[in-house]
Amino acid sequence: MQWEDEALLLAARRHGEGALVLQVFTPYHGRHGGLVRGGASKKNRPIFQPGNRLAVIWRARLAEQLGNFTAELIDANAALVLDQPARLKAMMSACALIEKALPDRDPHPDLYNLLRQLIDTLTTSGVWAQDYVRFELALLSDLGFGLDLSACPVTGSVSDLVYVSPRTGRAVSKEGAGAYADRLLPLPTFLLGETETRLADIRDGLKLAGYFLERHLFAALDRPVPEARQALVDLVFRPDNELPDR
Repeated sequence: MQWEDEALLLAARRHGEGALVLQVFTPYHGRHGGLVRGGASKKNRPIFQPGNRLAVIWRARLAEQLGNFTAELIDANAALVLDQPARLKAMMSACALIEKALPDRDPHPDLYNLLRQLIDTLTTSGVWAQDYVRFELALLSDLGFGLDLSACPVTGSVSDLVYVSPRTGRAVSKEGAGAYADRLLPLPTFLLGETETRLADIRDGLKLAGYFLERHLFAALDRPVPEARQALVDLVFRPDNELPDR
């Protein structure tokens, strides 16, 4: 058995004396594991960092085996954000979410492209926080837990949408919320096309996505939300933080 694909590295864990077990995300073979012999050497350490883009070849005698990877570095994305804590934590969080949420070897090409676009934004001068929240919501949608922000189910209104129901995942207008407003989740305006973004909007976006990630996706998988995401949330919610554009 053999295949070749490009991949975004999600995680690399030591195995034995000098090997690594990689978890990668590929457009055509999904989230996939494999062993790299000698991968833990000092020479290879910069290659096998989460977020890096690789060209990989996977080989195994049988399809159900772990198999072996050979890999070549295409883009050293992790090195580009090492001195930018918020961007680095966002990259680690996105990779960890994919590793822990996606079923093994199940292709998700659209989600792969979104992750690659997010990493491209993180490694350039682009403002990334909105795209990060959209990525988390896209992950939910791809796995069947998407939100419906098109119209208020109470009033039918497509305007003045300011909340999301934690029960249904549908947008709710200010009028439709009524006395239940304090039980609903704030809806960030940038998810409705507003171009100006405040730090409060990013925090609301992380709260919104985090609620559904924890209560719907990871609860269904019977596992916690990855610690890497909490590290990003802690950074963004720090009292002295500004809008995380660097």
